[in-house]
Amino acid sequence: MTQLFISDLHLHESRPDLTHAFLHFLEHDAVQAETLYILGDFFDVWLGDDHDTRFNRQVMDALANLSVKKFLMHGNRDFLIGEEFCRATGAELLDDPCVVDLYGRPALLMHGDSLCTRDEEYMAVRQVLRDGNFQREFLQKSIDERAAFATDARGKSKEHTRDTADDIMDVTPSEVAKTMQHHQVDLLIHGHTHRPDVHKISLGDGTPATRIVLGDWDSRGWVLRVSPHELALEDFRIES
Repeated sequence: MTQLFISDLHLHESRPDLTHAFLHFLEHDAVQAETLYILGDFFDVWLGDDHDTRFNRQVMDALANLSVKKFLMHGNRDFLIGEEFCRATGAELLDDPCVVDLYGRPALLMHGDSLCTRDEEYMAVRQVLRDGNFQREFLQKSIDERAAFATDARGKSKEHTRDTADDIMDVTPSEVAKTMQHHQVDLLIHGHTHRPDVHKISLGDGTPATRIVLGDWDSRGWVLRVSPHELALEDFRIES
């Protein structure tokens, strides 16, 4: 029995290497698993479930053909994935955060961006983008209008990333501890930061805990394999 966790694939039609790697992963790895969790930023941009393109259909069809249990969480790039996408792919949308049972051990799953509280500018933008009223109004716009907005937002995001210190953009340790204690867990799995690692940490009350950061897919892909006896964060080469 194995449960797989991935995040931050940032699938986009301009990166066929990532699409090929994901399709290969489904056919040779995920098909043998018990469960697949995708913890946000599955797509580099998702303009809405009504954005019907050949590329989007290709990815959705491949996910639909995977017969194992599939769970999906919103990221900061694909927070407009909705019920239609889930019906078409057979994936269940998870709340962020949520707690799942991993062979008797509770684990907290998050995309991870809400933990970056020192990045006040990003947190302010996040609050707007995740607002239900904003999203409903945004989805009333044409696809072209949404695409233009997304392009502008990505440009501003790149500028912000370039001008902001690395430690500010990473998770806030005290927020990690507070969140884990609130959910009464000693295991956290998240993505977003593109800094794959397994961190042994101590919570505020001295409880030892583990924070596993999933990596983004670029020149290498990342997957966390969880079995009853092991948690293994693995990487693999993505062929260009």
